[in-house]
Amino acid sequence: MMKLKPNQTRTYDGEGFKRRAACVCLRNETEDEVLLVSSSRHPDQWIVPGGGMEPDEEPCGAAVREVYEEAGVKGKLGRLLGIFEHNQDRKHRTYVYTLIVTETLEDWEDSVNIGRKRKWFKVDEAIRVLQSHRPVHAEYLHGLKDICGPIRSPACSPTNGNTPSSPLTDNSTPHYVVCSTQGSDLVNR
Repeated sequence: MMKLKPNQTRTYDGEGFKRRAACVCLRNETEDEVLLVSSSRHPDQWIVPGGGMEPDEEPCGAAVREVYEEAGVKGKLGRLLGIFEHNQDRKHRTYVYTLIVTETLEDWEDSVNIGRKRKWFKVDEAIRVLQSHRPVHAEYLHGLKDICGPIRSPACSPTNGNTPSSPLTDNSTPHYVVCSTQGSDLVNR
């Protein structure tokens, strides 16, 4: 199902969840620093870059596109941290991946159009920053520490020069972590 919004098309899955994707952008493989961006609606607050999927777009492609638009970075797509469901007033299902940043643009779409900023945070500091106004985004970061081994993301063809680093091989089946969150609002960015 699709629903038109003035500047985008919202897509929904068969269960009525809005289809979303995001990336936890990492400075390097040590996964101790993450890149957050300022909220478009509340510029003094930080968020994990992500947004709605376009029609016929794969989650991993949407995730790298959103990071490119919102954070102005390109990188190597990594594992799927989880599929996070938000069921409060609006139903969202967000696929969250890791992305090792390999290129940072000086000017990018959201910096020019809406004055969005970006900043590197240590993971624990980012969790504290997000916990008060974006608890579901803090949960994404908890996924960095909670996963015992890498979760492989399905093979895909992301856009904007981002490349998958963990394609599936032969008979591998991707493992998904479904996290359900209550009481947090993922839309009011």
